[in-house]
Amino acid sequence: MADKSWELCLTVCLACLLAVHADIKAFTQVGQLFVHELKRETFQGDFEPFLKHYGRVYDDPMVFKCNKQYFPDLPHWLRFTQRHPMDNGFLYGTPLEEDQGKNVIEITVINKRSYDTFRDRMVITVGPPGKKMPYQAEFYIPLREIEKVLSSDVQDDIKNDIQKMWGATHRLTFVNISSAIERGGRVPLPLPGHYEGVYVKLGSEQPFSDCLLRTERPEHRQQCRATEKASTSCTVCSDPSNCITWCNTTLIDLSKPPPPPPAPTRGSEILEAQGFYDPPESPPTHDYLPAYIGMVIVPLVLIVLLCAVLAYVMCCRREGVDKRDAKTADIQLYHHRTIHSDSDELRGMADSRHASRPQSTLPMFNARTGERMPALQRQFHADSPHIPLIMAQQDPNTDIPSR
Repeated sequence: MADKSWELCLTVCLACLLAVHADIKAFTQVGQLFVHELKRETFQGDFEPFLKHYGRVYDDPMVFKCNKQYFPDLPHWLRFTQRHPMDNGFLYGTPLEEDQGKNVIEITVINKRSYDTFRDRMVITVGPPGKKMPYQAEFYIPLREIEKVLSSDVQDDIKNDIQKMWGATHRLTFVNISSAIERGGRVPLPLPGHYEGVYVKLGSEQPFSDCLLRTERPEHRQQCRATEKASTSCTVCSDPSNCITWCNTTLIDLSKPPPPPPAPTRGSEILEAQGFYDPPESPPTHDYLPAYIGMVIVPLVLIVLLCAVLAYVMCCRREGVDKRDAKTADIQLYHHRTIHSDSDELRGMADSRHASRPQSTLPMFNARTGERMPALQRQFHADSPHIPLIMAQQDPNTDIPSR
């Protein structure tokens, strides 16, 4: 029993190692739409290889990061989209003739539950163009988003509806799918019922039906310019979300070779045979002095004048220079001198009286220490200007007077 369990574990480990190192291979042709869906459940086993053996399968949110090997971004013809970590990712695009060959794409998967990282490689081989599709048509589906249209089921529904309108006996082929935002459309509001819109281009070997050719008629275009909405009798929608807008329909006919460019006409600018070339004169010199005076000298002069006016106002118009102000100051000084002389006269009259000294002039007595502090006038002269207006207060719980 123990040997079987070891063999089972060894088999699971080898399978996991082989799954990690195996590359995802895909093939496409020039001019045909390539779509590859990155499914979360496919990479879930790479993060938890033993959970499937024990019957436990997680449904973790994952984020995919795709880039060309040894490059920071994808090839110019390949695009990637993923709306939410709980949704699958899509690699899609249409290669051109210069894109033939192998494209090695590195896929980095980040598990948002455990924050583990897994890396895989995808090799996309672009082959030469297959069957020619000289008749191509591009339709606009306003009620779809790019992730929904890239699903194979939705593509089949759209293809069947357009095939009925086309009247094609051969099966149509998708040439390109692009979001309306990539065409310069506005980002829709994140509300129900608001979609970004998708452009789908399909091609076929069969010519267009009369129903599709009506979109090229002048009356149809006039109706689109007037109302921005137009309908035809050949509208087929198995799903209301797949209905197209006929005013945004474009028909491309590649069956006829493009006309050659018109031959150049002989005009006055063509040099005659054995003629003389007279080059134009150099442009005349331009005098920049008026512009320099108007942009530099004039602003400097205005700044100097403003500084002079400000200096005169600040320095020459100070308070006290006016005669009225000077007269007012003399009156105030006279009042101060009169008050001072009257105070001296009152103090002299008080000293000449024979009466008991007031309580405010007696020595101060500390009830706790018994110390007597001298009177205030013994320390300072009565008329000294250094006598404080408010006597120092003493804290009754300490011997040091408080400040």
